[in-house]
Amino acid sequence: MKTVLLIGAGGFGKHLAQKLIEMKYEVMVIDRHENLIDDVVDFVTAAQIGDCTDIDVLSNIDVESFDCCFVTIRKSFQDSLETTSLLKELGAKRVVSFATNDVQEKFLLRNGADAVIYPEKQFASWAAMRYTTENIFDYVELDGEYSMFEVAAPESFVGKTISELAIRQKYGINIIGIKRDNTLDVSISAATEIGENERLFVIGSVKNIRKYFDV
Repeated sequence: MKTVLLIGAGGFGKHLAQKLIEMKYEVMVIDRHENLIDDVVDFVTAAQIGDCTDIDVLSNIDVESFDCCFVTIRKSFQDSLETTSLLKELGAKRVVSFATNDVQEKFLLRNGADAVIYPEKQFASWAAMRYTTENIFDYVELDGEYSMFEVAAPESFVGKTISELAIRQKYGINIIGIKRDNTLDVSISAATEIGENERLFVIGSVKNIRKYFDV
């Protein structure tokens, strides 16, 4: 079972802890504020009041034993930066820290963070793509060029097989799944036929997908 250390039990940290517990991870949460620890103590694996800018506090936790350490401190960037740096200094395997702007992201990466969570920026990209058309239902950015979309199957697709559509050969777009009656089917082949009111999960360049599916 994977183990996670989560430092910062505010709104984002609390939701993250809840999701990690749902995923059957062991989660230890630390925050200097007792009221925030009280909010999570009943559902996480362990919870502790402490100031993680204090190296003695982190030294007593054995940060090396955790598969991942999240730093979700929002109110003080200085505290977030110091905690991130200390975690790496103490041998943490993987540190993922929270940022609210581009400058914070750069400093965190330069001071030990292996990855940075930047919700405002990441969610803004998703919202812009998701809510500007009726044809797209979800969107996941894979890198700077390629993404996965959940899109409505165009009427011109109905009754045709994936092979007949040949969008992979023509546009470099792969259909990797079909949602029928809210059930996702990933066991598809070139002979799979597209039906009415179905949704397609496709992977390709954002440019090609937006052009081809008019999203």
